[in-house]
Amino acid sequence: QVQLVESGGGLVQAGGSLRLSCAASGRTSMSVMNWFRQAPGKDREFVAAISWSRGRTAEADSVRGRFTISRDNIQNTVYLQMNNLKPEDTAVYYCALGFQWGTYDYWGQGTQVTVSS
Repeated sequence: QVQLVESGGGLVQAGGSLRLSCAASGRTSMSVMNWFRQAPGKDREFVAAISWSRGRTAEADSVRGRFTISRDNIQNTVYLQMNNLKPEDTAVYYCALGFQWGTYDYWGQGTQVTVSS
């Protein structure tokens, strides 16, 4: 079984930065790690994804140029570096692991990101 634990959320002023972490236990090879977010009253939104094996990435248009996803295979951890944060980035951020692009078999508990204006 795979377990995912997010951390790094908090309160930040608009224009500031945060780095989220998702620590994984269990088998993660040949899988894809995803970041999603969900704001109050809104649908869940895809943010970014990265493959463990080759480091291929994808990101949403809303965060392109501001957010960067990366991985550390030794520590079994995926990061989301968030720069130039905006109030509309406020949400609970979740990581999710799938064994194919577009699948989400395991989910973390989420970490709150709040951006003040």
